[in-house]
Amino acid sequence: MKKYRLAAPEICAPEQRSFWLQDAGGSVATQALVGNEETDVAIVGGGFCGLWTALRLRERDRNLKITILEADFCGSGASGRNGGQVHSWFAEIDLLEKLVGPEEARSLCNASVDAIDELAELQMSGRIDMKLRLDGWYWTASSKAQEGAWQNAEGLCAAQGIKPFETCDAATLHKETGSSASYQGIVEKHAGTVQPACLALGLRDLALSQGISIHEASPVLSLLQGETWQLSCPQGQVQAKKVVICNNAWASAIPELRRYLYVVASQVIATEPAADILDRLGWKDGKAICDSQANVLYYQRTQEGRVIFGRGSGEVAYKGLMGPEFNQSPNHGSDNKKELRRVYPELANLSVTHDWAGPVDCMVEHLPVFGEMEDAPGLFYGVGFNGTGIAQTPVAGHILASLVLGADDKWSRSGLVGLTRRTALPPEPLRYLGARVVRHAICKRNDLEIQNKKVGWINRKISELAPSA
Repeated sequence: MKKYRLAAPEICAPEQRSFWLQDAGGSVATQALVGNEETDVAIVGGGFCGLWTALRLRERDRNLKITILEADFCGSGASGRNGGQVHSWFAEIDLLEKLVGPEEARSLCNASVDAIDELAELQMSGRIDMKLRLDGWYWTASSKAQEGAWQNAEGLCAAQGIKPFETCDAATLHKETGSSASYQGIVEKHAGTVQPACLALGLRDLALSQGISIHEASPVLSLLQGETWQLSCPQGQVQAKKVVICNNAWASAIPELRRYLYVVASQVIATEPAADILDRLGWKDGKAICDSQANVLYYQRTQEGRVIFGRGSGEVAYKGLMGPEFNQSPNHGSDNKKELRRVYPELANLSVTHDWAGPVDCMVEHLPVFGEMEDAPGLFYGVGFNGTGIAQTPVAGHILASLVLGADDKWSRSGLVGLTRRTALPPEPLRYLGARVVRHAICKRNDLEIQNKKVGWINRKISELAPSA
């Protein structure tokens, strides 16, 4: 008999919520769990992965009783804090090929393109107003060290006779993004941006309309294996035949997953609206832009003219424990503000109205993993999205639904299923201490490379110890 203790997340203060969540008016909209309930499938986590899994299960079984347990409210975790960038898995096709082989890699990439089409249909039909704008995703270089970062992915696509990307020169990038910082790159045209909190809250409404039970403000504190699984929350319990863990970085509370999962922080800021300035620069639509530095930048312009500017900070969680600094960075996004001035010096005087942080669940392979616990039958998991999930979690929902239903199909046979091909990490405290040293080296190297300055041999070697596929 297995028992797992889960950690309740540190709930954000209202003023620390992401711009997205405040803009969408996100809040608890369903009843907390009180008393005892029974269900066929309990899903821990009401973000993109949990909601899409519930919807995929409902598509395949109209009579299945499905219950989502969310610690805060749907979308309040990583799903409502990210950069809102939508692109396919073709950007990671090289990583996918290493893990699952060329045939399935292409299939998963195509499935993520289908997911973008599905998002577009939800937007066009009026079922979810996620403010989707498919104006392209730009993967760029703004220093010599970043040049050609996309060549592996682009080359493998060409080898398979597919061309999801187009090359961009400096003039094109300047015209499209309004910045001269990035001077080479590629664009995926069938990609773009969303308001991620609107998407998450819309998926919540869609799930409720499909008869899926959702209890918000109901953190799962423990899982107990028996004839059925018992999920304990502060004011009640759920008895479930099967359980799916979809709670992002908080899944690191489970030791079997923590061996492979590490948690880092991202930082994001939002500026005051400045549509007139952005229009003059030529940045007029909803394209998504990122660069190729180690602490990757990702940014978009909202419809009302704010700039959302995110950066992977690399702060590491000890034993996966996430305190208030994973809701809002103590430096209030100062690194992002500095980079915003570098990329858009014309915006140097803009006020930053929102700054927030969020934990990112990472795997060494930079790809998610799905499966059923070997010694805990009926306990399934989907984690490790590495910050790339808007077009990928609809695919994850297919995989998890097949696993939960015991189907034998392309989803359940995916090479993303199972931990045996994944890289285990060192135990604590070695992992944390080593990560701190490596992170310092990465930040120092990153800052030098952005300025096209020479990186010392020792610093380079230490920085290369970072997990990579």
